[in-house]
Amino acid sequence: MELGKWFSIAVAAVFLGSFLIGVQVSSEPSEMIESEHVASTKGEELFTAWLRKHQDYKKPSDKELKQSLTPLQFDVTQEEGTERSFKNEYWDNKREGIYVDVVSGEPLFSSNDKFKSGTGWPSFTRAISESAMVKKADRGIFGVRTEIRSGVADNHLGHVFDDGPAPTGKRYCINSASLRFVAKESLAAEGYAEFSSLFEE
Repeated sequence: MELGKWFSIAVAAVFLGSFLIGVQVSSEPSEMIESEHVASTKGEELFTAWLRKHQDYKKPSDKELKQSLTPLQFDVTQEEGTERSFKNEYWDNKREGIYVDVVSGEPLFSSNDKFKSGTGWPSFTRAISESAMVKKADRGIFGVRTEIRSGVADNHLGHVFDDGPAPTGKRYCINSASLRFVAKESLAAEGYAEFSSLFEE
């Protein structure tokens, strides 16, 4: 009987602990939630405006892409390859700006959401527009992962994982070869003037 009593107490403690953890997680400051929502909404609006201006975009043929991309860029974006960690262009880039699709130029990520993941690849907590990302199940030697592809050009970008930092808990692990960086000071000159608002205090 004594053992049964302690077992009941242990079970009750587990349930109570789970409840308290749930309360703690759900009690995120409203200011942080509101800030995240505003930033997400702004990104969606900016991407929608960009998409409207480029609705007639036609992706080049493989032959044309092989002429305009490096062998690594073609392998990563068109053949779902993976570049070497710590041996790529943007993994340690700390400049402010946005990262666009190397083929179509569609805006994908902001330096505001970039973080040091220790993986050796550019990592972001979110995309500029989550709805513009195409997510697919990737079943391979590493198990089932979630592949990320650009919505307009349908290029392979990388994968997304659920082990990122706050506020999203996501880690978009992206190949530098699928990206082109546009510095904050060059946004207007390169046709992304409206995205300067992402860097306004």
